Amino acid sequence: MGLISLTPVNESLAQDATTGIRIAVIDINMILREAAAFKSIRQQIGAYRDTFQSEIQKEEETLRKGNQELARQRTLLSAEAFAEKRQEFEAKVVAVQRLVQQRKQNLDKSQAQAMGQIQDVLNVIVTELSVEQKIPLILRKDQTILAGTALQITKQVLERLDAKMPSLTVPDPAK
Repeated sequence: MGLISLTPVNESLAQDATTGIRIAVIDINMILREAAAFKSIRQQIGAYRDTFQSEIQKEEETLRKGNQELARQRTLLSAEAFAEKRQEFEAKVVAVQRLVQQRKQNLDKSQAQAMGQIQDVLNVIVTELSVEQKIPLILRKDQTILAGTALQITKQVLERLDAKMPSLTVPDPAK
């Protein structure tokens, strides 16, 4: 996830001897793994996914039974009546496929909204740290070849994020 176009931050600062620029590094992947709000999102999305999956399984079972009944009726119905029943069944299959797609889109949308809320708070935190600690340049760890531990501000950002946003309610994707 391309989370955060980072702005400056940190307490553990490095200063380039030639330019006097303070630099900090942040590990976004660690924040994604360990922040309480991100964990909350994963748990809620998992619960919604499980609920949707059980509903879809019920629909699929209904379709299986309908297909078996249709196969049983094939010899009992005229060709025209069977073709009509087959079209009705195929329409149900298409409806279930649309339902699955819609549920997935709704789930993705709810997750994206929640992630966006956290990203907004994260950007504010990083900007605050940047101003407080006078750090004009903050780099992402995954885009840095080498960065000493003195440059890391990840733990500070994580602590502030957990304090400001210990959890987050994911919008109900069924709505």
